[in-house]
Amino acid sequence: MVGITIEGGRVVFEIEGWDKLWALKSRLEIPLDHIKSVSVDDDAAKGWWHGLKLGGSDLPGVITAGTFYTNGRLVFFDTHAPDHTIVVELDDHEKYDRLILQVRDSAATAAKINAALTRRA
Repeated sequence: MVGITIEGGRVVFEIEGWDKLWALKSRLEIPLDHIKSVSVDDDAAKGWWHGLKLGGSDLPGVITAGTFYTNGRLVFFDTHAPDHTIVVELDDHEKYDRLILQVRDSAATAAKINAALTRRA
């Protein structure tokens, strides 16, 4: 699970609990200007193949956490189940092309980040 806060012009993605160990990360900070879009997409975390695992954990149906190379893109996952999943598309300034994250309330989280993106534009 990931907690998300907006601090100034940055979105902070805080990896929670044991997921820090499984994902090999505890925190990601992304400038709002580097976020292209945020959407709710429970299907993004479904399936057994998430790409070539470069670091982290992948036990299909249980946890997908860490860095994966999939379809020519570098993707960071932190999901236990597809429910409550958001997809954050990033621009070329960032290490990752996409973040696929499980949050407590996917609709509210996506709306919050999208509102911040609209205010910045």
